[in-house]
Amino acid sequence: MNNKQKIKIIKNGPYRVTGNVPLSEKIIVLKVNQYEYKDGEELIGTDSYLLCRCGRSDKHPFCDGAHSKIKFDGTETASKKPFKERAEVFEGPEITLLDDGRCAYARFCHRNDGDAWELTENSDDEHLKEEAIIAAVECPAGRLLAVTKNNEEIEPELEPSIEILQDEELNVSGPIYVKGYIPIESVDGVIYEVRNRQTLCRCGKSKIKPFCDSSHVRIKFRDKC
Repeated sequence: MNNKQKIKIIKNGPYRVTGNVPLSEKIIVLKVNQYEYKDGEELIGTDSYLLCRCGRSDKHPFCDGAHSKIKFDGTETASKKPFKERAEVFEGPEITLLDDGRCAYARFCHRNDGDAWELTENSDDEHLKEEAIIAAVECPAGRLLAVTKNNEEIEPELEPSIEILQDEELNVSGPIYVKGYIPIESVDGVIYEVRNRQTLCRCGKSKIKPFCDSSHVRIKFRDKC
C-alpha cells in the first residue's frame, strides 16, 4: 500500500477514495454448499473517486450527488474500539476464533463440513481445523479472525483494493469490500483501526455506519435495474 491510499468519509456524503486504489466488481455465487467469487462488470477507477454511501445514486457504485437531494443522514455510529476489544472469543482445541459480530452476510463462514464456529469447536481434526481457518479468512467483513495456540493471527495476503460486491443467490447488491489495510478516516478525522478486511455500507441503512451490518439483505438493496 502506498501512503496516499485512503478512504475518507464525507459528512452525510460519499466515500472519497484516493491513492489510485484498484476497483472491481465481484459476484458472490454458491458452489455446492459454500461460496466463491466470480468477476463482475469491469469498473474503471481513477487516482481519486467517490463511492456512493446513501444507496440512491443512479451511477452506482459512484456518487452522483443523490445524498444531497434525499438529505442523507450518514452519521457514523460504529464503535472506534479496536477489533480485539469488541470481539467475542471462541476457544477450540487447536485454534481460537475471534468474532466481533459485524456481519455482512456474505456467508463465506459456511463450508461443506460446517460453519466457522462448529469447525473451530472440532479443530482437533486437522481437516476441520484447515476448514475453520478458511471460513475465517474468507470473511470479507473481517468479523472473524483465526488465531493459533501460539497466538499467531492468521490473515490472507491481500493487495490493497476495493471490490463492489453483488450477491447472486440472494439477488441483492452487497457492500464495499475494502482489502489490504487501506486506512478509513471518519468525518471527524479519526482513523478507524486499519485492518486487512472490512466491508463498508453502501445501501445507506446500516446501524453501524460506516460499516456494513447486512441491512442490504433486509431491504433487498439493488444498485441496478
